[in-house]
Amino acid sequence: MAERPPDPSAEGYDPRADRAAPQGEATAPRVPDREPIALRERLSLNRMGTFDWDLDGGVMELDPGALEVFDLRPDEYDGAPMSLISRVPPEDGLRLDAALSQSLQDGSASYGAYFRVRCRDGTRRWTHSQGRILRTPQGAAYRIIGIVREATGELADSALLRSLQQERQRQTVMVQQTTAALARALSVQDVTRVLTGTGGARRFGADALVLGLVESGRFEVIAAAGLEGEVPRNMLHSGLDDTLPLSDAARSRQPHFLSTRGELIARYPRLRPYVEVLPTGNAAFLPLIAQDTVLGALGLLNHEPAVHSPEARNLALALAGVVSQSLQRATLFDQEREFATGLQAAMLPRRLPPIAGGEVTVRYHPASVGRDIGGDWYDVIALPQGRTGLVVGDVQGHDTHAAAVMGQLRIALRAYASEGHAPETVLVRASRFLAELETERFATCTYVQADLESGALRLARAGHLGPLVCNSSRHVDWPEIRGGLPLGLATGFGQDHFPETQLFLEPGSTLLLCTDGLVEQPGRDISDGMDALSAAVRAGPTELEALADRLSEHLWAQPGSDDDMALLLLHRSAVPGERATPRLRLHVHQADPAGAAEVRSALRRTLDQWRAGAVSHDVEVAASELIANALTHTESGALVSMELLPGSPRRIRLEVEDRSSQWPCRRRPGETATSGRGLMLVEALADRWGAEPRGAGKALWCEFTVPDPPNGDQA
Repeated sequence: MAERPPDPSAEGYDPRADRAAPQGEATAPRVPDREPIALRERLSLNRMGTFDWDLDGGVMELDPGALEVFDLRPDEYDGAPMSLISRVPPEDGLRLDAALSQSLQDGSASYGAYFRVRCRDGTRRWTHSQGRILRTPQGAAYRIIGIVREATGELADSALLRSLQQERQRQTVMVQQTTAALARALSVQDVTRVLTGTGGARRFGADALVLGLVESGRFEVIAAAGLEGEVPRNMLHSGLDDTLPLSDAARSRQPHFLSTRGELIARYPRLRPYVEVLPTGNAAFLPLIAQDTVLGALGLLNHEPAVHSPEARNLALALAGVVSQSLQRATLFDQEREFATGLQAAMLPRRLPPIAGGEVTVRYHPASVGRDIGGDWYDVIALPQGRTGLVVGDVQGHDTHAAAVMGQLRIALRAYASEGHAPETVLVRASRFLAELETERFATCTYVQADLESGALRLARAGHLGPLVCNSSRHVDWPEIRGGLPLGLATGFGQDHFPETQLFLEPGSTLLLCTDGLVEQPGRDISDGMDALSAAVRAGPTELEALADRLSEHLWAQPGSDDDMALLLLHRSAVPGERATPRLRLHVHQADPAGAAEVRSALRRTLDQWRAGAVSHDVEVAASELIANALTHTESGALVSMELLPGSPRRIRLEVEDRSSQWPCRRRPGETATSGRGLMLVEALADRWGAEPRGAGKALWCEFTVPDPPNGDQA
């Protein structure tokens, strides 16, 4: 622990006391020990004096200039350093001694320190002492020769410079913060949010802020923050005249700086009834001008009265310039966005056709950031024979070009679908149309041809998200829908083939189509979004419009998606008086080798939802055998149906229907036979099985008893 320096107020004070002389050569030129040193001149200019301190003799000589610095008369000083203690406050004496002692201990050739002197009238002045330390060849200090000078003015100037520097730094930070905040503002609404949000007024060095714009020759106040109350309604709109400060600044193109609220009321008497709303201090009203166009005016108000300095006025004008540039950019952005969104709205369907046997609803939301325009679209098309076409798609990009391509593609796809073509044909023609547009954009799309009378759905997919199906028991499934490449790309690569998948929508069930903006968030896997959508549908309201609102608000609007979103919901009405039975229907094409595997996968997912347990394997094996028989021994495809029958115990009924009138024959194959065991397996696995005619064909069916779940829950 360092020793505390000796108290300079003690008698016989010697700064060298108890300090060993440093070893080494002396750093100062040799001067005889007792030879008087004649100073070349003793300065009294600028209240400066000299001293000569003989450390061995304990005598310090002060010239008249030095005595004047210490405010001493010659008869008040006896040459002893202790005579100066009465003029130096103790804390300053300790600081001065610490600086001198440290220099003596370090072997330094000089020292310097600031300290205060207490004058005879009680005032204090700052003083600076600087001395040259003379040492013996052995390094021992024996004399200090130096100067003392009054430094009050110097430190005052330094404090002023520091204050000015701090103020400039504060102003620089204010401009930088305001510029950075406004740089991210795209629309006028974004600009007002920056100005009136948390810390908005403080960025301008103000306690309150009011912003207004010039609209069609009138002045409109659009934002305010920090006032004691709301801006009076009759003050929100005014003419461009000199009765109000903001409109006056915009009209005259001149800033107005006022020191107090009283000065403000005196200049604008129209504000007198609303004096309680206004802060009591100074105010600045600044015109917002960009490229010689007056955009509006900005008011900055404070609680403290003050006269605006030139620096404060320049800062306010600089900040107003930053706001002006941001408002001009935001105004142009809003105009472009209004044009783009109008273009996009004109290209989307204005109304939906009536749907027999069900209802349909749609939602579309532009992106929450950017130009609020993209290539997402939806369509509901009335088709021949009472069917309905449903389309959801997304053109690459988020700009007016994407919207223009989307509009052309939507119209073309609607025309192809209206002619009654199959889903695959519709997408093939749409892909070739997009390729012929000679645009670099591609599009993803899902097209559904729905017959709500029978519940049959025919789907084709082009690089797009598949549908979600929610049945009447609130079971949610994402059926596997085969698809092709995105529209345009498929034709470009010579692979414009979009295989068709057939599903059945049971009464009381809902089909959901959407674009990826509903399920995809930056930094998250799309499967997480799909799981969230499934949970939201499962727990959401049963009424279709309410469900659409819930999905839009909680899955898209709340997270603030950067992407646009299109959502389409189709609900098939339940048959009055008929209990809804969980059911699955799938179609396997005759020439589709992968169809059987897809059906087994769909059956497996459904059986898991129904909590079928160990029976699931038996049902899947039986389905595989019956499907294989239909595809092998008939010339048609197979219609696979599975339903969960009510009652206790629960039963699962599986049916495979084909268009052949040839009745099945149960064979008894030999040990080396490679076929003929299908019906034997069905008979062995099922509790009951049989065949029955179905119009132009037949259906093979089998039933399986399902044990109740361990917790007693029913599917």
